[in-house]
Amino acid sequence: MKQPRVLIAGGGIGGLALALSLHEVGVPFRIYESTRELKPLGVGINLQPNAVRELDDMGMGESLLSKVGLHLKEWALVGLNGKDIHAEPRGFAAGYDWPQYSVHRGQFHMALYDELIKRAGRRCVRLGVKAKAYKINSDSTVSLTVETRDGVVAEETGTVLIGADGIHSTVRAQMHPDQPPIHWGGTLMWRGTTQAKPFRTGASFIGLGTHRQRMVMYPISPADPETGLATINWIAETVTDTASERQRNSWFRPVEIDSFVHHFDHFRYDWLDVPTLISGAKEAFENPMIDRDPIPTWVDGPVALLGDAAHPMYPTGSNGASQAIMDARILTRHFLDHGLNPTALNAFNDELCAPLSELVLRNRGSGPFGLLEMVQSRCDGVFDDIDDVISPEEREAFLKRYKTAAGYSRDQLNAASRRISEGETVDLSR
Repeated sequence: MKQPRVLIAGGGIGGLALALSLHEVGVPFRIYESTRELKPLGVGINLQPNAVRELDDMGMGESLLSKVGLHLKEWALVGLNGKDIHAEPRGFAAGYDWPQYSVHRGQFHMALYDELIKRAGRRCVRLGVKAKAYKINSDSTVSLTVETRDGVVAEETGTVLIGADGIHSTVRAQMHPDQPPIHWGGTLMWRGTTQAKPFRTGASFIGLGTHRQRMVMYPISPADPETGLATINWIAETVTDTASERQRNSWFRPVEIDSFVHHFDHFRYDWLDVPTLISGAKEAFENPMIDRDPIPTWVDGPVALLGDAAHPMYPTGSNGASQAIMDARILTRHFLDHGLNPTALNAFNDELCAPLSELVLRNRGSGPFGLLEMVQSRCDGVFDDIDDVISPEEREAFLKRYKTAAGYSRDQLNAASRRISEGETVDLSR
């Protein structure tokens, strides 16, 4: 190793966000990504205002995000009777200094990749190279064994290694060889996008149904001015006890729409016909809703975990990608404060591991969709006036607790100082 550098296992959103942050503060790095060719895979995700703020500080705010999504204006939960349980403004409309964005996950991922290559050059990313194992050396450096798709094995050495290699992380498996298997709570999800007229504000996130069966819908593009149609991202979810082993362990498996749309036949209202929305998609993908049990630490000497490798969580809070971006920025802040060493990794772990472990379990317990469970338990989901079931104050307090736990409480975020100042660089001699 000729100079200090960071090895990054995984080129997903978290790995790319970390690489962009390290480049910003003058830290050499290299990403090792198992995929031979990055493609714009996936459907819709949400970027919360805390993550959008960090992207803006990195020079990737409105100019980048407006190309891959749109500002979200409203977040609403709707009961099976089609009536509102709770609705509130989001982003700018809620008084945040930064918007919340609904974006196409694959397009956003590729935008980060393209920006990284533009800023740091193609040599900073090695595609088609899988992280296999790590070894901590006697001089406190770390060596990463990697293997190409052609079976060529090599060893790369760095100052620190960051495992950003997702829920199936090889780095995490070595760090915690006795970790329990992936946790599946019984929910299957089907995802897709449909060209349709957007609902309510035109930029509304809608959760509809019960805690055992629900639809999540939101646009990830502006409406076409000629047709009035937008790309609507939808997620259809149901709890089942009969899923096959393949269903429990698959990820983005293409399925026929006819194989699941019947579960949502009764989701028909004067403002929305769910079966028609689902059937309008060109393709659909099946996923189990999975996570992992929290682990006691994300750090092993000069090795740390980040993003889904550290805290894979249910998507109920719409904050998986946002938290990966926050991880990257917070870790970079600790490199600035402590240098490129295990002290910085331990400070990162001390700040985030325990609270995010709690957030993983909070999301497993339905996250903000817990309001649907409360309605179901109090009135079997049937109501004329939701205020008679759950008061506005109780609903707002419930969601405020979640936002605080997830790190995007409005007042705290708006009052916080910039995390990384322009021109700051890491002292690589420390």
